[in-house]
Parts: sequence; C-alpha cells; structure tokens
Amino acid sequence: MPISKSHLRTTKRHSGMIPHIKKKHKQFQWQRKHLLGLRELSREEITYILDTAEGFEQISTRSVKKAPPLRGKVVVNLFFEDSTRTRSSFTLAAHRLSADTLDFSKESSSVSKGETLLDTAKNLEAMGIDIVVIRHTAAGAAKLLSKNINACVVNAGDGFCEHPTQGLLDIYTIRQMRGSLEGLRVAIVGDIAHSRVARSDMWGMTKLGAQVTFVAPPTLLPPDVRQLPVQISYCLDEVVEKVDVINMLRIQFERLGGNAFPSIREYSRYFGLTVERLSRAKDNVIVMHPGPINRGVEIDSKVADGPNSVILQQVKNGLAVRMAVLFLVNQAAAQT
Repeated sequence: MPISKSHLRTTKRHSGMIPHIKKKHKQFQWQRKHLLGLRELSREEITYILDTAEGFEQISTRSVKKAPPLRGKVVVNLFFEDSTRTRSSFTLAAHRLSADTLDFSKESSSVSKGETLLDTAKNLEAMGIDIVVIRHTAAGAAKLLSKNINACVVNAGDGFCEHPTQGLLDIYTIRQMRGSLEGLRVAIVGDIAHSRVARSDMWGMTKLGAQVTFVAPPTLLPPDVRQLPVQISYCLDEVVEKVDVINMLRIQFERLGGNAFPSIREYSRYFGLTVERLSRAKDNVIVMHPGPINRGVEIDSKVADGPNSVILQQVKNGLAVRMAVLFLVNQAAAQT
C-alpha cells in the first residue's frame, strides 16, 4: 500500500503518525475500505488500528485541532437509531481530519415516506459522498451497504451484531492503562443478549489475548453463548475479585421483551456494581461502561465517577480511534 511522498510529508507535519506506524508495522498493509466488525479482523489488523489511533491522539491537544488527510472528502452519518457519543464522535473525528460531514436524520428524511435503506444510500452517494457511517436496527445493514455502494462503509452499530469502533476504543483504553491485553481477565456484565458492544469487545479482546467472561442472568445471555469464545458466570460476586477489567453494560429496556428479571431492584442487587462490591475487587481494577449509564441500576454513581472508572477516558479515546478508522478506510479506498 504505497503512500505518496507529498502525502507523507503533509501527514507527518500535522500528526506525526505515519512514521510511528510504518516503523512498528514494516510489512503490514491495511487493505480494508470497510469496517464492518471485529470478528473478521486479525490480531494484526486490530493492533494496526490502535497504533494508528495512538498517532492521532495528540491532534486533540493542539491549539489548532486539524490534520489534512480527509480534506475534500465527505463523511455522512447515516443513523437510524438515536445516538449521542457515537454520532458526535464520528462528526468531530471527520472534522479533525478536515472532511465535510452530512448528518442524516431518519425522522426528517424520505425514509419516513417509505424509501429503502439502499435507495437512501445510493441517492446520497450520487451527491458525492466518500464514507458512510451507519447505525441501524437491523443486523447486517452495514454489510448490505458495503456490497451495494462504492463509498467506504463504517459500522456504527447494527442490531445485536457488532459495534466495532466501541470495541476498539474499549480495547484502546485498556491497552493505554495496562500496556497490553495479553493475559488480562475481563468481565462483561449485564444485558449481553442485546449488546452489540459485548460482541465486538469479545472478538477484539480475545484476539489480543484477554480472557473474557460474560456475567448475566440466563435471560440476558444470547442463545448462542455456548459457541462463543467466553466463559460464563451467573453471579458477579464469583468473578469480581478475580478480574482486571469490569465492563458494565446498560440494561436495554427498549429492547426487552417480557420479564427478563423480577425487578430492577433485584437485578441491581445481584448484578449492579456497587461501592461494596467494588471494594472486594483488585485495587487497580479498571471499571468501564459504554454509556449511556443507568445510574443506580447497573452501576452506582460513586463507582462510575470514582478513581477506578475510565468511562470518560473511553469517550475521549473514541475520538482518536474513529479518526484512525476514517483515515484507514479512506486510504484503502484510494488504493483500489
């Protein structure tokens, strides 16, 4: 994957990123113009994204928070579900890379009149967009687009399938704190069944050498959980003292059908991360949450805001990770 000398000089001057990556990955070439999930990525590809993000991280600390790699490009946020962190992070990441952005709203678009996903995407592509960042209720929506449009496609969450950039920023945050995921024990706790974050975390973390345990009541575990590369626990108290990372998930009340547990109070009693429960964990345990948080349900406020929490650091790191993803898929598209 050759990089022009003029592009190398410009990017080096503005971010210092390219020499850093080329030195660490001399024989590796990024070739994917789409990011659909972490399941399909190799360990080396995941590491390459993280290292690229590391090079972009410093841009956000400068007085002029801009770099030129996506100058003249158009990134569209095609979101069919509500979002705060992910949409804002992708928009800001695109702007930091000097791209123009277009925000799509389902409610004010022709989708409300019956237009299909593919027709929407193809009409936007006809306007000259380069990258589509899509969030959709249907699993496989990002993959469908990648096979039917020429623009790059980045999955920002599809159904219960994956949320790859959230998985990447979670991994990036752990690596930032511990240097490596190799040999770490990670507990992902809560509504696993409805969590695309849990799946992306699982695929990415296990590929980088972590041991992942899903912790949830049986009603909140996916049907195929026994086929996944994880351990299973039905009791947070059994694992809290053993793990290095605790990633708490929100109960997705909007997706629950029927009574998954007797009551919120009962759920919090057995699966909530309280101050007392955290006191039995390792002193340096990392507490995470992808947001939004149901305070007092899956996690106490004192824990979410406490010294072991890296929740806001996750949000911060999401910007560098998404800059890296936009940069890489665009770079791969330029080589095709």
